Amino acid sequence: MADKVKPDWTGNDLLSRFVNLMIQTKPIYRLMTHQARQVIIKTAEKNGISWEGNCQTLEQSPAKSLLGQITNPDIVYPDYYLVPFHAYDQGNLCWKAAFEAIPATQSLGLRVWKNEDLTWQEAQKRLRSSFHAVLEPYSPSQVKDVLDIGCSVGISTKELHRYYSKRQNTPINTIGLDLSPYMLAVAKVTDEQQEISQWIHGLAEKTDFGDHSFDVITIQFVLHELPRHAAIAIFKEVLRLLRPGGVLGIVDNNPRSEVIQNLPPVLFTLMKSTEPHSDDYYTFNVEEALKELGFDYQTTVPSDHRHRTIVATKPL
Repeated sequence: MADKVKPDWTGNDLLSRFVNLMIQTKPIYRLMTHQARQVIIKTAEKNGISWEGNCQTLEQSPAKSLLGQITNPDIVYPDYYLVPFHAYDQGNLCWKAAFEAIPATQSLGLRVWKNEDLTWQEAQKRLRSSFHAVLEPYSPSQVKDVLDIGCSVGISTKELHRYYSKRQNTPINTIGLDLSPYMLAVAKVTDEQQEISQWIHGLAEKTDFGDHSFDVITIQFVLHELPRHAAIAIFKEVLRLLRPGGVLGIVDNNPRSEVIQNLPPVLFTLMKSTEPHSDDYYTFNVEEALKELGFDYQTTVPSDHRHRTIVATKPL
């Protein structure tokens, strides 16, 4: 890992300010977000992932009919969630984002090991298992209740559920929580074995779960999509929700990763154009924030050459 704590293209550095200025110029921004989408789509199609086929299958599925029953009408979306990101003007609050999320996730997994000859299935297995392996030594011996915050279309949730189900003989109650009812509709319709107990539309900063409800809570590839104040509010809620000795696992981009720090200008500019909270994320000392809130910080491990896993537990 690099000695620098963050990439030069984030924060208040000169390069970062220049990139931000380009992103704020609408014609350039439109071009960048278009190009960012093309990078992901081309990676998918080059590796046998049917982008259009995936989307058409979901378009013809019952997903849209589930929207009404999944949507929580009392939700007030925070301002940070209403800005364009991931090259969608409506962010995650649209069907296009939800229908494209599965092939996009498969494609992004391949880009982690873009110089290796992997199938998307192999890349996903490596990505998820490396996270679970870091969590394992800190997990309670018996895990009954699991929460995946920012679960999107449920790929991370199902893998997490399968991991802990295989680990022990007792049944696991796993819940996926997300702020997009569109994503949750896709999660529900693609949960063909009905492995997940509930897909819940809700704010992670303020859930309806009782105190001490979960043994394991994860935040997977979500933190970089949040402003710092929202992340801290979510950490506070997680501390309330965990049982004593329960574990919080966070996996996301690693600011110290040499691969991320040395991305070519075209790629880091494209990436930043689709992630409006990048500057906040890459300059956020997550470990110190967790300690200040009362967690027992355990470890930060480079779980692959682009990502880090952060583990904290609730004091006994």
